Amino acid sequence: MFGYILISILTVIQLYVFWRAASVPLLRDHRLLLAGAGVVLWLLFLFGRIYGHGGTGAAAWWLELIGMHWMAVLFLLFVCLLAVDLVTGFGFFMPRFAPFLREAALIAGVILSVIALVQGLRPPVIHNYEVHLPGLSRDMDGTVIVALSDLHLGTLLGKEWLRERVAQVEAEKPDMVFLLGDLFEGHGGSFDDLLPVMRDLSAPLGVWVVPGNHEFYGGGTIGLIERAGFHLLRDRWAEVAPGLIVAGVDDLTIRHRHGLTGNHVAKVLEGRPSGATILLSHTPWQTEDAARVGVGLMLSGHTHGGQVWPFGYVVRIFYPLLEGRYDVSGMTAIVSRGTGTWGPRMRLWRPGEILRITLRSE
Repeated sequence: MFGYILISILTVIQLYVFWRAASVPLLRDHRLLLAGAGVVLWLLFLFGRIYGHGGTGAAAWWLELIGMHWMAVLFLLFVCLLAVDLVTGFGFFMPRFAPFLREAALIAGVILSVIALVQGLRPPVIHNYEVHLPGLSRDMDGTVIVALSDLHLGTLLGKEWLRERVAQVEAEKPDMVFLLGDLFEGHGGSFDDLLPVMRDLSAPLGVWVVPGNHEFYGGGTIGLIERAGFHLLRDRWAEVAPGLIVAGVDDLTIRHRHGLTGNHVAKVLEGRPSGATILLSHTPWQTEDAARVGVGLMLSGHTHGGQVWPFGYVVRIFYPLLEGRYDVSGMTAIVSRGTGTWGPRMRLWRPGEILRITLRSE
């Protein structure tokens, strides 16, 4: 269903962009060529979504690569053209200058696309936080956590990219590593070739994982997490050290889509011993519930920080905690904007990130 909706929306956007592009002075005399290019690009996106998204091999890789990046470029062209049309009343105001402004909008969209591609191809940056965690013993003061979210390993992000991320994590010398969901894209065949690299990821207090929504697509990736030797937290808690509890909840968006309502976070934390509690939840929902039952630190991802500006304004409607650090009724919540990318290797305006969190006792 998501795929059909995405294709429908992109089709409407593309019709609008090429309709407006045909009116600019630079392209006005090349409308037939413009229409042909539009058809080809639309077909590349369509086959990239249908065949490339779930297929394997070089053809599928190229189709998904071109199709996903065209989707992002088209979005930025649409935003720039729509801004001009809103200012000029779709050409009703300033009719003589409107075509030239649309031409400038197309150029701006291309420039933004190039910037987004450069940002998306950059390695994720290390983002440092210091968190005072209620109930943490003095012995655990200075504990270092490294957290990664939304790697989206699959067709476009593979083994070599993952190996570089493992090296980044090792350089931080963490006591614990958290993987906050959407490790895998959830399509594109087997992920077994990633297993040796995944096993290189280690920490004295373990590698702890919660599933994201993409772990429930396609099947098989949950088992791969367990085969890597990671600790999978599916609606349970564990005492990783005396007085330090780490809990994880299955992805809340998947539950929402299946009509499963209720305070899932509170249920997960029932029966835990006293001490400091860290909650891992791929989706940054039910944060007030977490604070109410005594969670001191909640870590999430899923939002990608909007990934390509200004899409973040739409994402924030559904996920008010979009990225960064928040205080929720005394609980610290940190939402990662993601280590990898979904779809195109593009980000605007900020690169991906890896969280490095130093815990402090009160």
